[in-house]
Amino acid sequence: ELLEAVSKGGGESAILRHTQRNKKLFVRERLKLLLDDESFLELSPLAGLNLPYGDVAAAGCLTGIGKICGVWCVFTANDATVKGGTIYPIGVKKQLRAQEIAMQNRLCSVYLVDSGGAFLPLQAELFPDKLHGGRVFYNEAIMSAMRIPQVAVVCGSCVAGGAYVPTMAEEAVIIDKIGTLFLAGPPLVKAATGEDVSPEDLGGAKLHSKVSGCSDHFASSEKEAYECIRNVISTLNYNPPPEEVVEHDGPLYSSDELLGLAPRDYRCTLPVKLILSRLMDGSRFQEFKADYGTTLVTGFGHVEGHLVGIVANNGELSHDASLKGSHFVQLCSQRSIPILFFQNTAPHTAEPTSVAQAHSNRLKAQASMMAAVACAAVPKITIVIGGCYGSDSYVMCGRSFSPNFLFLWPNARVALVDSRHFSTVPQAGDNDCTGDESELEHLKENLLNTLVFSRLEEESSAFYSSARLWDDGVILPQNTRKV
Repeated sequence: ELLEAVSKGGGESAILRHTQRNKKLFVRERLKLLLDDESFLELSPLAGLNLPYGDVAAAGCLTGIGKICGVWCVFTANDATVKGGTIYPIGVKKQLRAQEIAMQNRLCSVYLVDSGGAFLPLQAELFPDKLHGGRVFYNEAIMSAMRIPQVAVVCGSCVAGGAYVPTMAEEAVIIDKIGTLFLAGPPLVKAATGEDVSPEDLGGAKLHSKVSGCSDHFASSEKEAYECIRNVISTLNYNPPPEEVVEHDGPLYSSDELLGLAPRDYRCTLPVKLILSRLMDGSRFQEFKADYGTTLVTGFGHVEGHLVGIVANNGELSHDASLKGSHFVQLCSQRSIPILFFQNTAPHTAEPTSVAQAHSNRLKAQASMMAAVACAAVPKITIVIGGCYGSDSYVMCGRSFSPNFLFLWPNARVALVDSRHFSTVPQAGDNDCTGDESELEHLKENLLNTLVFSRLEEESSAFYSSARLWDDGVILPQNTRKV
């Protein structure tokens, strides 16, 4: 339901105004004209969900990965049906994440600019800091230095700082009558100089194609603009080595059954191999150290014909399991094999003093695995299939360990601790207190406990996480292989 709401952008009335009054294509229609096929992975579609300043589509931009003329590209496309494409803090974060993906994976960047610029009331959260709006332009310069191609289409308003996005791209197309490019629009010109000037005269397609040179290509229609971009990308000479087509078979068991296997509780005894058997080609899995550290499953297999190493939680991350994980991750790094992490970690509970030494040994082993994961110079993709708790999430390549991609199943929980540990609290007061005082203190603690529990419950959901871009999106379990 949430993804369906996101697909409608700013809503049906906003789409009608955008397409009929302004004679522009909806952002998803634009992508259809650009892409080779329907294979498009939308990134973090729920960014902005229920944030104070917005709604489901508060980011005001769509990011994703797809192919143009056989070249993998990262797309950043403003959705002008959402507050005129105005940029909010979460939108900046989303754009920066798309650029990070482009740099990390050396993917061509395509910008579809249709934006009213920054939302000024929140300028303190948008403008001054290192990872605010200006970082977008810094990244464009760095990507050019890395020889990662960047192209842009001015397919609507392109105002203020956002005007640097197409002008810093290597090639830019501007569309007649709907594309405009200026630092300050006609209202500000009127306020500053008293001069009346039309958007076309101030920064239209003809001006920037014939006079300023800010645009490299003039397009008389949107369709022509996207054909032009496809032609540009076909001449980039950026084709990676041809992907070897490897014949592969599907799992022996239906991926649809993953819906019934998604862990609702990290304490469940569900063997993770039941999940792997519905994800791996032919359900084949060559396990590594099968009888040692069995609370972590490691081994090799293929997904869609690609050889990968698997690191999957199968219970509490014990001392032996952490040592096994460290060994296996180093093995994958040495052999240049990408790693898939499947997280269903357990939150830490208070340890009795009698097991303090064992606990310390486990910490040391986990630290060893953390170092191995951080230093492994191979692609890493993390799927949170259940719980993502505490330091175990670092060991299993959580967001702070910079996996190339991180996705959540809808049942996932992301938190330092599990809220269910707070379902009861010690009673307040003691026998020396009067009954009334003791009862009052008890009520206060119960109230505080309820508030803490409620907040932890809310803040650990997959949707709370994805709304803040702590991941690259919530995906349906049965789509995991495709993603």
